[in-house]
Amino acid sequence: MLGKKLVTSQKRGETRALCLGLGMVACSVMMYFFIGITIMPSYTNSVWTTETTCKLLKTNIKDKVQCSFNNGADDENIFQYPCLEVLVDLNFSGQEVMLYHNEETQERNPKCSYIPRNLKNDKEVKMLIETAAENFRKHQTFPCYYDPERRQTSVILIRLYPPKGLFFAFLWPSLMLTGGVLIIIMVKVSQYVSVLSACERIQLINQHETVCFSC
Repeated sequence: MLGKKLVTSQKRGETRALCLGLGMVACSVMMYFFIGITIMPSYTNSVWTTETTCKLLKTNIKDKVQCSFNNGADDENIFQYPCLEVLVDLNFSGQEVMLYHNEETQERNPKCSYIPRNLKNDKEVKMLIETAAENFRKHQTFPCYYDPERRQTSVILIRLYPPKGLFFAFLWPSLMLTGGVLIIIMVKVSQYVSVLSACERIQLINQHETVCFSC
């Protein structure tokens, strides 16, 4: 009776562990899919891939400009905000180019170097833009990214998804996938060992019964 309870308990534990492993594998596949449709297109489409040094030439805060863009909806969002324009010298070459905060900035409004995310609060937007301009004046030389094939003459300050960020994006689903596969393997190995042990016990019982009958 006790042996049957132990076997039943072991089977339940193996089933739970197997479900856990399969769940981890399924979650990691979903995370890979999410990364593939969100992060990877932005990473592969970015042309600003080479890091270099930019030297500040001038910053200029223009009067309010109008920006029209949509966030995937049918209606366009229209905002007016101060426009920060930053011109830099690319790699001390004497070439004056426009600096953008990241890849999205140029898509939203190519006239402005920096666009705050929340444009509804005018005072907050003005403060953020003035702070950004002051930071550029403090740091005259800084790293930036440019297009080595010169398809884009502008440069960006930071990349939305640099290689390091892409590595960490794939790290967690990879660890989850590895853990899930290991759990499944251990469960299958445990089941295989249990079957071998059961076969050995049956053989021993048969041998014992044969000896008893011969006696």
